[in-house]
Amino acid sequence: MSNRNVSLSLLLPPSEGKALGGRGHWDPATGKVASFAGLAERREQVARALAEVGGGDEKLLGVGGAHLTRAQSANSSLLGAPVLRAAERYTGVVWDHLDLASMSPEHRKRAGASIAVVSGLLGVVGVDDRIPDYRLKMGASLAPMGKLSTWWRPAVSEAINTWARRRFVIDVLPNEHRAAWVPDGVRGVSVSFVERGAAGSAKVVGHDAKAAKGRLARHVLTFDGHPEDALATWSDDRFAIVVVAL
Repeated sequence: MSNRNVSLSLLLPPSEGKALGGRGHWDPATGKVASFAGLAERREQVARALAEVGGGDEKLLGVGGAHLTRAQSANSSLLGAPVLRAAERYTGVVWDHLDLASMSPEHRKRAGASIAVVSGLLGVVGVDDRIPDYRLKMGASLAPMGKLSTWWRPAVSEAINTWARRRFVIDVLPNEHRAAWVPDGVRGVSVSFVERGAAGSAKVVGHDAKAAKGRLARHVLTFDGHPEDALATWSDDRFAIVVVAL
């Protein structure tokens, strides 16, 4: 591929771990991309549903102890909560290895224009949008919506497909987040990670490949050329990628 000017859409998951703090007040209509800001009503529905259940229990949130206490406190008061940019709020392995803060201004600007994060609370959001502290898996079931990936699917699909219409999409979402999006009218690929076996075999992996996923995302964003060439030139000692057309 020779077209270095193609616009990229890079779909990433949020992190379960999130930075504390922030300033200002969360507005569910936040979003530099109009189709993402259009998810405001559904975001508010999720926030109010979480408040109704006291922020969620151990079964809903998948954590216990101090993590559960913090999550319940955050989830109970989302509307008007302090905010940080998503790039600052999301921590964890993928985001540590993506390391947006260390990028050059040019690459950081590209990341801001290219990354969309698929989220149980937010539907889909950009990395420069300001978001609250929260904890909610896309695969969770929350009354009255039911399974969030299914409930979010029509709105998330429309938002992403509208935004990505003239872009090249690289989807590195986990399956529970991928379930919230049905590609339509977009071009690109989905990427999965496999671990190289001793005898040339490979197995699909999830959690263990998070660091590699972050490194791949950084490579794609800083590569000077077509996104498909970026994927073709990426390498890792432990993991390989399987690329499937959308």
